Amino acid sequence: MRENALRRAWATGRKTVNGWLSIPSAFAAEVMAHQPWDSLTVDMQHGVIDYQAMVGMLQAISTRPPVPMARVPWLEPGIVMKTLDAGAYGVICPMVNSAEEAEAFVSYCRYPPRGQRSFGPIRAMLYAGADYGRHANDEVLAIAMIETRAALDALDAILAVPGLDGVYVGPSDLSASLGLMPQLDPDSGEVLEAITAIAKATKAKGLVAGIHCMAPAYVRKMFGLGYDFASIASESRLMALKAQEVIAASVGADAEPGSTPRTY
Repeated sequence: MRENALRRAWATGRKTVNGWLSIPSAFAAEVMAHQPWDSLTVDMQHGVIDYQAMVGMLQAISTRPPVPMARVPWLEPGIVMKTLDAGAYGVICPMVNSAEEAEAFVSYCRYPPRGQRSFGPIRAMLYAGADYGRHANDEVLAIAMIETRAALDALDAILAVPGLDGVYVGPSDLSASLGLMPQLDPDSGEVLEAITAIAKATKAKGLVAGIHCMAPAYVRKMFGLGYDFASIASESRLMALKAQEVIAASVGADAEPGSTPRTY
């Protein structure tokens, strides 16, 4: 079976950077896969990507080194198992709020006797190899999102669930759950305290910790706190930011929106 390069990187202590995909386009995924991301995650929870679009995106990613992952819409066995059958090497599951939910999630990601995943890795065997069924339990990543006050309260119990590989922090939902406006890259206050505590607790259990960020400087800050991997914005957000940058550089920062000079 093709090895999961993320597992190998984390085992040696190397931090990894994850790209986030929100555009339902195999070509956009292919362009991102040609950049030096360690992994790429197809987001089926928020945005406009459905299952069939995700499959094409995973196919595009598989032409290049980044590890293909996906965030499923919800904790539901059918979509978790179909996402793995499509060749995702890691599943990020949103809104895991208890040990019981974490146990259910892990069971959907593991073949018996370690779980209840149904066997039918139709595309996964094409990507991973014919021996996928023998090694998938040890290579595929099960990562639970910690993004609510309830999850914070149950964090130690969630982290103790056998087979869970790690957690992923969603700062926006976490902020909202704590009674604040949704925010990325919090630099102070209760949300940053929670983010810091999650990293500390996760590392104490020997699991991996990930987080969604907006700016590269914040990624470096999170690595300093102990996070093992971080996502930066998304391909759609990066495209918008770069467009804003080149337009401002072309017409001047003080130009009115839509006032780009036309000389042709």
